Amino acid sequence: MPYDLNQPPSPQHRPSRHASRARGGALLAVAALAAVTLSGCGGSSGPGAAPVPGEPETTGATASAAPSGSATAGDSGTAGQPGTPGTPSDAKPSTPGRGPLAGKVVVIDPGHNPGNFRHAREINRLVDIGTNRKECDTTGTATNDGYTEAAFTLDVSHRLRTLLEKQGATVRFTQDDDRPFGPCVDERARIGNEAAADAVVSIHADGSGSGNRGFHVIHPALVERGAADTTRIVGPSRELAERIAGKFVRATGSAPSNYVGGGTGLDERGDLGGLNLSTVPKVFIECGNMRDTKDAALLTSSQWRQKAAQGIAEGIGSYLLG
Repeated sequence: MPYDLNQPPSPQHRPSRHASRARGGALLAVAALAAVTLSGCGGSSGPGAAPVPGEPETTGATASAAPSGSATAGDSGTAGQPGTPGTPSDAKPSTPGRGPLAGKVVVIDPGHNPGNFRHAREINRLVDIGTNRKECDTTGTATNDGYTEAAFTLDVSHRLRTLLEKQGATVRFTQDDDRPFGPCVDERARIGNEAAADAVVSIHADGSGSGNRGFHVIHPALVERGAADTTRIVGPSRELAERIAGKFVRATGSAPSNYVGGGTGLDERGDLGGLNLSTVPKVFIECGNMRDTKDAALLTSSQWRQKAAQGIAEGIGSYLLG
């Protein structure tokens, strides 16, 4: 995910007690697991970044991000596969169950469709994001060994859905590799809005320069322009981001990004259509930098992806239950 370093921070973008706990949790995790490699996430315009495919909502189709079934060593799962079959995005939401999240609706947005790379013309089409017009979508990035962001996001999303449904939540996907490409960023926002979701989480992994590591959660800035009006969701989305960041640290042992967010694990943005057009609380999470070899070793591990899903699920649950 790219970052506009020239964009001034919003007045709302300041560390909170939740962010402080996230930083503290990360330090404790590092101290307790000194020999463990930390995971990360980031933005392609960060320090030392290299031009790579897969910047969500800013670059067009990139053939180099074509799906691959390869996986790095140490993964007991199949990294190149999207995971177990899931509910199609155009199907009815999952049946609510019993549990603490019964009655809550969560929309999961797996970043990028595995078929996007076959539809360059379609995903390069410009759509209105309120502040301006941007590409419908992008291909997503990939590790140096060819494990795609699209495969990663679907796998984590499937795991996340299972965890949330066990707690009784109603879960809907924006896409589940059940359509040729897309949806476009404006449609992704619309799916969450029409579902009257209590929370929407867009799952991503970054494509930044080697050495850039650490996760971060992106939440919407205050935007009132054209079709975009985030006035009512800025506060709730920030709270959702803080809850997810804190739980992600604990579940994965990962540290906040070392190149975005100033160590808070949070990043406020006003240039993403998926956030600008949302009328319900929504965040993006960049789980790691696929172009860094240490992060890639984590992202391609099925065990780590389960931890990532657990952290996100706990963050969503904490937010929804107050």
